[in-house]
Amino acid sequence: MNILGLVLFAMVFGVALRKLGPEGEELIRFFNSFNEATMVLVSWIMWYVPIGIMFLVGSKIVEMEDVVLLVTSLGKYIFASILGHVIHGGIVLPLIYFGLTRKNPFSFLSGLITPFTTAFATCSSSATLPSMMKCIEENNGVDKRISRFILPIGATVNMDGAAIFQCVAAVFIAQLNNTELNAGQIFTILVTATASSVGAAGIPAGGIITIAIILEAIGLPTNDLSLMLAVDWIVDRTTTVVNVEGDALGAGILHHINQREMKKEKMELEEVRVEAVANNKSEEETSPLVTHQSLPSPPANCEVLDSTESIL
Repeated sequence: MNILGLVLFAMVFGVALRKLGPEGEELIRFFNSFNEATMVLVSWIMWYVPIGIMFLVGSKIVEMEDVVLLVTSLGKYIFASILGHVIHGGIVLPLIYFGLTRKNPFSFLSGLITPFTTAFATCSSSATLPSMMKCIEENNGVDKRISRFILPIGATVNMDGAAIFQCVAAVFIAQLNNTELNAGQIFTILVTATASSVGAAGIPAGGIITIAIILEAIGLPTNDLSLMLAVDWIVDRTTTVVNVEGDALGAGILHHINQREMKKEKMELEEVRVEAVANNKSEEETSPLVTHQSLPSPPANCEVLDSTESIL
């Protein structure tokens, strides 16, 4: 099944529906309702997931000849995923923020301890959204118009932490099945993980479904996803923290750019105002409509009258 082509078609089809305007709104509402109904079904299924995971993992353990090797491999997978999140969230994202704003990123992140704690505890970007909006506006001074526009979009679109762990999971499953990945398959993993993580749901274990898309794209079996479900509750916590950190830094960068542009426009307006005042003064001095009237000299008759009065 051509999963990558299906994802690309869905993106282009969504753009075409938006271009239709009012005629495409009905179909968009249908897909939105279908997505909400699917999320409700998933929430029902999540209540029975622990029981299902127990049997799935049990069957995998029975099939494995070396259980110690399986546990060691899962430990390496968890370590690699968390290490990738630490590098991305602790080095890459702060460097991007510093490069674009020339400000200390860690002082900006220090005001967001509460939403980071919420993200680590709930494993949900959507559940972290209210506290993130409050802290980024009150503690970091980000404009409400920016935070309330960027953060809701980022909670759905910006899933860089999910893309990292999905790539690691795909490579782990390939190694578990003794499959060597060529350059084309690795490129397919990168593109598919990036594209599929854009529409991932901001709920716990929301990225597991997209791993199945990646595995189908590179031709690997999806039976080993049960192993991912067994340890996803650990990896998903750092994944969510990196996701919300990217949203917050994106809002901070946009706020900085907005402030810089506003200052530039203000300076330009002041320069135009000074030039306008100077031009008005010069026009008043050199305008031909302005005539400088001199006081008239007294007539000669007045001088004669004054002299006769003095003689008298």
